[in-house]
This record gives sequence, structure tokens and C-alpha cells, in this order.
Amino acid sequence: MLEALYQPFPITTRARGQVWHHVPATRRPRHFHAEPELNLVTGGTGAFAMGAKVLPIAAGDLLWWPPGQDHMLVDASPDFDLFVIGVTADFSSRVLSGTPESGCVGPILVRLAPADLAALEGACAALNSASNDTAAIEHLLGDLWHRAQTLRRAAHSMHVVTRRTLVSLYERPELARCEVAQLVRAYPTEISRRFHGDMGVTLSAFRSRLRLLRFIEAVDGGAENLLTAALGAGFGSYSQCHRIFQRTFGCTPRLFFETPLRDQMQDALEPWEQPPGHG
Repeated sequence: MLEALYQPFPITTRARGQVWHHVPATRRPRHFHAEPELNLVTGGTGAFAMGAKVLPIAAGDLLWWPPGQDHMLVDASPDFDLFVIGVTADFSSRVLSGTPESGCVGPILVRLAPADLAALEGACAALNSASNDTAAIEHLLGDLWHRAQTLRRAAHSMHVVTRRTLVSLYERPELARCEVAQLVRAYPTEISRRFHGDMGVTLSAFRSRLRLLRFIEAVDGGAENLLTAALGAGFGSYSQCHRIFQRTFGCTPRLFFETPLRDQMQDALEPWEQPPGHG
């Protein structure tokens, strides 16, 4: 059984990010990607699955999907309304430079004050209908991204051990659990328990996803061969990379890179069926 698909965030312009106004006629299967993503719920109610957790959501909620975090919309009322905001990792880093820790940590869900919701919704609507001027789009997008992340990070619902663990993993996903524990000054069992509670996924699975994302990036970037890419991504050997890749994506790396399977995986959509009780 596949854990989740690899589906990069669909940025169709030359800008380094995009805003989508999503009305569920279709949905993406459970997936993860390297691009950081925010979801702004502006109407109705629904729920997202992330790992083993299901998050009920409602108008006014701001959700955060950091690189490597799987997510999928699993419930939506007839009046559900959502803006999806995604940017490249380098653009996020540039916009958030100078912020404490890392732009990739902090609470997964926060409830916004009405004034903050209205401001972000207006910015999303403006970007959704913006012209094709790349510089103008990125200026508006940078302001929106910075404002939304500032509001999100002002909340403190994520345990400090999880925050420190995420910072360590994003910097060095090759670290073993015991090495992460030394860096964050906590027992290995505690970081596993806190991480799973906050992120809905095990530390091991999340660490594997980050290494797989680096592996894909290395191959796409022209790595000499798959072995070089695997070692550079933090795997101990190519056989380890091959085993985790096949377990996660249901195919071998060679099939992924050399056949249409990758495009099929990235473009996969599911028809949206209204859950019982919302008819």
C-alpha cells in the first residue's frame, strides 16, 4: 500500500509561487512535495487527513503543509471555499529570511481573527486574478506569504521538541533518531512521541520522505548516477534508497525516472464525492 504520492505543487506561471481558488470538483490523492504550502479556509467546513490524523476545519482556519508532510482533503460541506498558496522552497527562504528557527516549523493549523482572515482572503483573491507580470505577482505573493507565516508562527500549538526536531531534519535528514535526540536535548522516545502527535506521521517516515525529495532533486539536477544521488541525499547505500523509494511510491527509481509513470503519479486526480450528510 502506498504511503502517499509525490506530487509537486502545480506552479503554472513563471513566478515562484501561485494561488489557487479551490472548489472541490476533484481532489488530489494523499500526497506530499518539496514546496511549502498554505491553505486558507474562507467558507464552510471540512477535514484534511495528514498521516494518521484527521483535522476538522472551518472558515477562518489557516493550514500549513511543510515539505514532506502528506495531506488530503477528506470532507467538505457544499459551501466549502479554500485558497491554496504554494511557493518554491528558495522563494520561501528568501521571504522569511531573518525569522527565528526555520520557515518550515510551527503549528499545522491556526484559527485567524476575522480581520486577519479578511486581509488574507483579499490578498489571495487579488493574486488569483493577477496579470502575468511575474515581478508583480512575486511582490504580492511575498507580502502574502510573509503575513500568513507571521500569523501562523505567532501560535504555539506545536511542542518545542517537535519544532527543534523539524529544524534538525530539514538541515540534515540523514541524521539518525539518536543523533537528532542529542541535538534537541531530549530522549529518543520523547522526540518520536511528540513528533507523531504533532505531525501525524512517524519520525522515520518523515525523515525518509525528506531524503527521497533530495534524491529526486539530485537526479533532476544531473547527478552522475543514482548511487551518487542516493548518497548525497543522505541514504547509507543505494539499496537502502531503492527499498524506501519502492515502499513509498510503489515503483523502482528507474521506472519513476525513465517511464511515464512519474507524470501519471504527479497528475493523478480523484473525482470528489460528497461525503454522506452533506448532500
